[in-house]
Amino acid sequence: MGIYLNPSNTLFKRTLAAEIYIDKTMLISELNKFIDKGNNYICVSRPRRFGKTIATNMMCAYYSKGCDSREMFKDLKISKADNYEKYLNKLNFIAIDVASEYQNAPENEGMLELLTERLRKEFKEQFPNVKFADNATLANCIQDVYSATGEQFVIILDEYDCLVRDQFGTHLFGEYLKFLNGLFKSNTLRPAIALAYITGILPVVRDRVQSKLNNFEEYTILNAYNLAEYVGFTDEEVKPLCEKFGVDFQECKREYDGYAQNGFEIYNPESVVKCMQTKSIESFWSKTSTYQVITDRLKENYKGIKDDVVRMIAGESVKVDTGMYLNTMTDFVVKDDVLTYLIHLGYLAYNKDDKTCRIPNKEVEKEWFRAVSILKNYSVTDKIIKSSEELLNQTLLKNCRAVEKALDKSHIHVASNRSYNNEDALMSAIYLAYIYAKNEYTVIKEMTTGKGFADVVFIPFYPGKPAMIIELKRNGSTESALSQIQAKEYYDSLEHYQGNLLFVGINYDEKSKKHQCEILEFEK
Repeated sequence: MGIYLNPSNTLFKRTLAAEIYIDKTMLISELNKFIDKGNNYICVSRPRRFGKTIATNMMCAYYSKGCDSREMFKDLKISKADNYEKYLNKLNFIAIDVASEYQNAPENEGMLELLTERLRKEFKEQFPNVKFADNATLANCIQDVYSATGEQFVIILDEYDCLVRDQFGTHLFGEYLKFLNGLFKSNTLRPAIALAYITGILPVVRDRVQSKLNNFEEYTILNAYNLAEYVGFTDEEVKPLCEKFGVDFQECKREYDGYAQNGFEIYNPESVVKCMQTKSIESFWSKTSTYQVITDRLKENYKGIKDDVVRMIAGESVKVDTGMYLNTMTDFVVKDDVLTYLIHLGYLAYNKDDKTCRIPNKEVEKEWFRAVSILKNYSVTDKIIKSSEELLNQTLLKNCRAVEKALDKSHIHVASNRSYNNEDALMSAIYLAYIYAKNEYTVIKEMTTGKGFADVVFIPFYPGKPAMIIELKRNGSTESALSQIQAKEYYDSLEHYQGNLLFVGINYDEKSKKHQCEILEFEK
């Protein structure tokens, strides 16, 4: 048993002993299907705190010959799988946390040399009958063992992209490429590797590094395929936790959900666990990351990005071409590179069906608000956000003039790169101006109601506030907007809501570029 080679199951044992544990062991069953196949090199990339390291600790406990984990797994889901027994503690296992090695190295430049020396020492201790050269690399050691014994290896590189993010283009980065190349591009070594599994925030880098890692199957935040449910929490896992710890599930969902993948709703595990432990719905994201990541990219002001950011802050989705980004920290050329980068970091969620991205949830939305608050070219956006709460209050007081004034300002702002009279721009103006309402209401756009579609419906989370129906008209009148709400009986779809309703009729005049508002209270 070693630190790197055939380690113990201690780390996973600690995970099982935690107050909150979600059984993700069926990931092992999926990975077992890759062993000794042509596509047995796997790259799983996700944002920070999504459970990547816990998954590698679980794999270590299952595969490593350095421990006996049968008792540990006997009551977990994997124990019922058909392929459970096949590889349980039967493979040589190499676990390398690249980030830890990098951070703890006395000198960065000597990191790989020191790591190789430690690995070589463990190989000599565990395989005393195999002769290793004094300067043997990790690839050499694996090849020597396989040649002498026929034994295979599972190789795990956790946070493999640490040096890609911090050392791209340096001498150390070049040495790291050689290290990766020796492990994963050698045809003579490949039979010795039963499974290779690397994790990171970013997927496989596409520029010079691609020639080293292009043989990896990628399971990313863009598309995780059949591995989607195993990294991050799902609805079915969060609901029981909310019941057990007395947390409102819908509030938890609004705060931490938003990363839909392959039919699953995916939550940030770290935030959910902290929420359960504290029984408090609050932002934990800022304690593990920082909005500075957003501001650093927005400062560069790529063409069209401001318009997209404003629309996303307003609650919309925007188109993104994720195929252009080279998966580095330096090669940003167009706005799509930036948006794709922020998707991989978890600041945006991606919809692969319509190729759009959006801000995933309230927790991350707060980071976007903080980011734009310190950027000069987003000062108007910041003012609209900060005045949004007052606008909602004034709307509930039926102050039509306040609504008109706010929409005039918001409409000018969101129409920066689009036609001012564009209907989408008008809707964006509404969403941005009422951005605060998402703290107290479920905001539904184009809701099926009565005999038609209401433009925007606000349904309160809790009793005490009226629901609202907003109907928009262009070059018409507020009266016609209100009449449409009543004639088409939009309020019928709110029969379950026991409270007052506000009908908000808004007309936009293209010639004057002004908005008119009229508000009626409908008491059920």
